[in-house]
Amino acid sequence: MTIFGKKIPSDILFKVLFHLILWTIWITLPLINNADNPRFRLFSIAVIPVTLTNIPLFLLNSEFLIPSVFKKRGMSAYLLSLLGLIAIFAFIQNFMKEAIIPDELMRKHNDVFWAVIPVLFVTAISTGYGFIYLLNKQENARKQEEEERLKSELAFLRSQISPHFIFNVLNSIVYLIRSKSNQAESVTIKLSELMRYLLYESGDAQVSLEKEVEYLKNYVELQKIRFEEDVEIRLDIEGNPSSQLIEPMLMIPFVENAFKHGVGLIKDPIIDIQLKIEEKTLTFSVKNKTTEIETEDKDGASGIGLRNVQRRLELLYPGRHELKIVNKDEWFEVEMRIMTNA
Repeated sequence: MTIFGKKIPSDILFKVLFHLILWTIWITLPLINNADNPRFRLFSIAVIPVTLTNIPLFLLNSEFLIPSVFKKRGMSAYLLSLLGLIAIFAFIQNFMKEAIIPDELMRKHNDVFWAVIPVLFVTAISTGYGFIYLLNKQENARKQEEEERLKSELAFLRSQISPHFIFNVLNSIVYLIRSKSNQAESVTIKLSELMRYLLYESGDAQVSLEKEVEYLKNYVELQKIRFEEDVEIRLDIEGNPSSQLIEPMLMIPFVENAFKHGVGLIKDPIIDIQLKIEEKTLTFSVKNKTTEIETEDKDGASGIGLRNVQRRLELLYPGRHELKIVNKDEWFEVEMRIMTNA
């Protein structure tokens, strides 16, 4: 929250509001309850300076003893310190009552009792508040640490994808320049579009599905130019991608894997890419022919890319994704379904 142009942390704001409400009620409630009793009303007014000493008592317990003594030295040291704090403030309050409250308003009986009870009551409240705040702070720190760990892991996974993809595309462009120099310009333009997306867009937490689809189309077009009629490449996109967001670079590793293992020694190679975009669900599948040799290699370098995407799905779409990998009858197929909640 911003106050007077300065941003106030939510935990500080909560503390301030909590204390304002607590001590306002603590001071005004006796005045309200004793409105019909002049003697007790005067006593409630006279005892306000004594009541105010409960504020440092509360803060010393919740802001110092619990986070410092209890957290660093344990329960025994905390309890001993708390007993000492109770004794000190009970003495201070009793002394202040005798010094500032007129004799005719002082209770002549149970002076020690009425000096200890308020201190114990405030101590109980501050202990509950302090431990709840400490546990909440530790939980928030744990969550923040987990978020930072996940961010670091995602950054590492993305860094694995980018160099691998660049290497593959550069191999493609070298092949094209050597074999058909007249297409070098158009291929270089497509490569620049791919690289622009890779460098400036893929670092975002999410990108528009439209950009990711355009990136996929450029990659496929580049491969079509490279392989010409040697490989049958099918790309079928159904639905409108303009209204959804997606984690970048989720689809391309599957396509890369298909081109790596679905061409070469494969007879009549086919790369079949299907993307179906619905209101809240995205279904993406890549299917390619394979051989026994390629099947044995699936756990090698290409498997790293598939495991990479699988881990990213677990981190980014927990409980909202499905990933099926099927290797059967000389066909290797990967199907990914994401519930986008668009």
